[in-house]
Amino acid sequence: MYFYSVVVPVYNRPQEVEELLDSLTKQTFTNFEVLIIEDGSTDKCDQVVDSYQPKLNIHYYFKENSGQGFTRNYGFERAKGDYIVVFDSDCIIPDNYFQEVDEFLKVNPVDAFGGPDKAHPDFNDLQKAISYSMTSPLTTGGIRGNKKHVGKFHPRSFNMGISKAVFTRTQGYKITRMGEDIEFSIRILKEGFSTALIPKAFVYHKRRTSLSQLYKQLHFFGRARINVNRFWPGELKLVHLLPLFFVLGLLGWVVTFWLFPPLFKTGGYLLLLYFVTIFWHSTIKNFSPNVGFLSMISSFMQLFGYGMGMITEVIKPRGNQFFAQK
Repeated sequence: MYFYSVVVPVYNRPQEVEELLDSLTKQTFTNFEVLIIEDGSTDKCDQVVDSYQPKLNIHYYFKENSGQGFTRNYGFERAKGDYIVVFDSDCIIPDNYFQEVDEFLKVNPVDAFGGPDKAHPDFNDLQKAISYSMTSPLTTGGIRGNKKHVGKFHPRSFNMGISKAVFTRTQGYKITRMGEDIEFSIRILKEGFSTALIPKAFVYHKRRTSLSQLYKQLHFFGRARINVNRFWPGELKLVHLLPLFFVLGLLGWVVTFWLFPPLFKTGGYLLLLYFVTIFWHSTIKNFSPNVGFLSMISSFMQLFGYGMGMITEVIKPRGNQFFAQK
């Protein structure tokens, strides 16, 4: 049986921390500590953490704002576990999460691991639609957190774990944001560490709660992918360019309205078929036509926002400000 340290960076989200900590009190496996690292918040969660002191082995730290990557490092330095597990503050953890992780690691003692994310039954329709677009095989969401993942598994920081040896050798995150988890995963693999997806170690990830927030987040993710390629040239694969192809194809399709109307009509049918497929797939998966309809919108926002972020970062690069060695 391993001992785990849960590290959670927080910035102005006490309500999310409340939900996360409540879910951790319900774990069937309890051999873990929790480190809440407040990253210079003005709306602090110290009182929320204090209320869970009798229920959890929990520690609270407040530090100056430095971004989520370096805030996780702050927690890594203070963690006592054999493995350090990182969650985003907007995650809710199923009660068997650590049981599944510990049973897996006893048989497969890998150096780093990650798990998928799902929509909680209590999420509203928009949250379920956003979760669908971020995890569906019909969007780029299907690339990550999948049993049939192509290539070596790259854990992501909303739900990942690393051994103490990984932190000792890598010294954690080298970028504080703007693709920090992608860069960290690449470096873990390049150092020769083993990684694995644990399919049953999923979390309920609330993500964004509005379409405008979703677009802003995905635009940032697109920029981040370009930014990471500056740090690790050659890590931008063809599959990562799918949202860019979607944006360019969409713009090209619009132009055919004037240049070649028959092609515009054919493209329209194909686009309609694609989004109708998303509608039916999401409707069946979520048992809700309303979620299916919202999934068409969120999937469009995901692809378009990510692709536009890539274009923006190429035309007007701003990512290097987040390359801070530490």
